[in-house]
Amino acid sequence: MKHYLPAGGTGVRPYTLEVTPEAAGWTYSALRVLELDGAHTFDTGPYETLVLPLSGSCRVSCDGETFELRGRRDVFSRVTDFAYVPRDAAVTVTGRGRFALPAARCENRLTARYGPAEDVPVELRGAGQASRQVNNFCTPEAFEADRLIACEVLTPGGNWSSYPPHKHDENRPGESVLEEIYYFEVDAAGRSAGAGWSGETQSAAMGWSGETRPTAMAYQRVYGTADRPIDVLEEVRTGDTVLIPHGWHGPSMAVPGYDLYYLNVMAGPSPERAWRICDDPAHAWVRDTWQGQETDPRLPLTSTIEREK
Repeated sequence: MKHYLPAGGTGVRPYTLEVTPEAAGWTYSALRVLELDGAHTFDTGPYETLVLPLSGSCRVSCDGETFELRGRRDVFSRVTDFAYVPRDAAVTVTGRGRFALPAARCENRLTARYGPAEDVPVELRGAGQASRQVNNFCTPEAFEADRLIACEVLTPGGNWSSYPPHKHDENRPGESVLEEIYYFEVDAAGRSAGAGWSGETQSAAMGWSGETRPTAMAYQRVYGTADRPIDVLEEVRTGDTVLIPHGWHGPSMAVPGYDLYYLNVMAGPSPERAWRICDDPAHAWVRDTWQGQETDPRLPLTSTIEREK
């Protein structure tokens, strides 16, 4: 199984990314990124699915309901609204932009619903150089779903996120089994020029090669145990994806000068929709060092109000 998927390498138009459980070698978690200028209809099949604007806005029609998504300029500009569509549904998305479609194979068919940006809980985690922002738009406490769990994490340049390293691959007290997808976007901190990823270059670069690859970068680490080995240390850029079937994951490293965004998509076999993690005992002590440290003053990077460049 390939755990690192570079941008533009897995999708068939109009999708620039397509991760299915079959391709990932697991059972539940899935993600597509839809590049759209017009209308596109798809069937959800056995997957409950979200329509989450990464850039642009759209109209989502499903089960006789229509939801107008205001969306956003990009993931670094604001928290977005979104739509939930159930399994076994025909969905039409009409608009212009890029839209993430996080999904989970599930058993129960819920109703199609709209998720307002104003209702998304924005959480600041960690402290000091481990400070980051989490937009909990589809976590168990924030939004009803059958199996799907999804959130966005924004990390200011120079900070460490998904830290201490943690895992969720065993059913035991304090931990749940969840297959996880990390989808990345990286931008120049402070919205300055030179990120190599903005405006008209965005769509063209999704099929990049050579010098068209964006310069903004970050790093992702995943490692396992002797019984369940996995070893990933990748330089990631906008549109790249890392699959985490098991093992400790973290840190996600936002290098100085570049803010980091990632979308987490999770689902698993437990009948209880829960997100429980276990820190790597070798590094769990780091949490105690946060006491007395201030949260990075650059946070929150985004809110429900559009952020100016």
